[in-house]
Amino acid sequence: MLLSTLPKLLRPFRAWRLMKIVLLEIAMMLLIICPSWVQSEIHRIGVLTPGRTYGPVLTGLHEGLNTLGYQEGKNVTFIVEDTNGSTSDLAPRVAKLLAAKSDMLYTVATAHTIAAKQATATVPVVFAWVGDPVQTRLIASYTSSKNNLTGISNSSDSLSGKRLEVLLEIAPKVRRLLAIVAPNEAIAQSSIRFLQEAAKKFGIQVFRRDATTEEEIKRVLRETPRGSVDAIYHVPSAFVATHIGLLIEKAKQDKIPLVVHEDSMAERGALLSYGPDFYSGGVQSARLVAKILEGEKPPEIPSEMPEKLSLVLNLSTAKAIGLKVPREVLAHVDRLVE
Repeated sequence: MLLSTLPKLLRPFRAWRLMKIVLLEIAMMLLIICPSWVQSEIHRIGVLTPGRTYGPVLTGLHEGLNTLGYQEGKNVTFIVEDTNGSTSDLAPRVAKLLAAKSDMLYTVATAHTIAAKQATATVPVVFAWVGDPVQTRLIASYTSSKNNLTGISNSSDSLSGKRLEVLLEIAPKVRRLLAIVAPNEAIAQSSIRFLQEAAKKFGIQVFRRDATTEEEIKRVLRETPRGSVDAIYHVPSAFVATHIGLLIEKAKQDKIPLVVHEDSMAERGALLSYGPDFYSGGVQSARLVAKILEGEKPPEIPSEMPEKLSLVLNLSTAKAIGLKVPREVLAHVDRLVE
């Protein structure tokens, strides 16, 4: 009796199992036909940047993330605080990004990264274009930050001596340098020390002039008469970088070399640059951002040095200031701007 009624009892279960299989197949077909119906988690990345000349960093970040499968509007969104070269209001800018519920912060330049570290010890921070993150105590070491930060150093400060050496290869008669320093930025303070050490070695006199506003930069340049210095040396800083046009104009007017640390400045008219470029730094840092988005913790992700350094020379500027570049130097230039 029981055996004869068993098939009837199992019919509802068989029907439900068949229905589940049919529904699963329909769902899979819909995924194939309309994959956009599936909504990925959208990660919110708060960006704190000086803007202006640093724009290529974010271009590199976007393109690097796209290569890794992270597209804006699809699975990532960017909340950007562009300080337009200012470093005076970084704290409220970071607070605004944190209030927007950013899943992580992406900072460009040393001062902006310091502000982010001071604002949060829990939200992950990936930095780009920081001079020496260990010396500025942003991280404990390159192997492990021991905190919520990781990122890419640009080595701008430690390369200051090498940039002076390259300048002397191109313009060996240089003996007096004008160096405008942003005293409120750690990268500038570190860079000027490296520069002064190298200058002492080569017998070069460095005229340090501090500036915290655009008008102060203009005043320094006005009060530096033509012939009083042989070259201008751009001491890396977010503030002075945003006003690099003023230094380029002064150098051209006085027909003296201007040495900088990033190739976009050489493209604008500086004589030469030596170091990493903004765009490549953005692309390189995108890999660290992706690791954070995939669940890794900042202390587990080693900070990195630039993957590539390049020497860029502006031949048009050399001609305009009456400087003949030695052939042996041209042979080692990575890119010429004409």
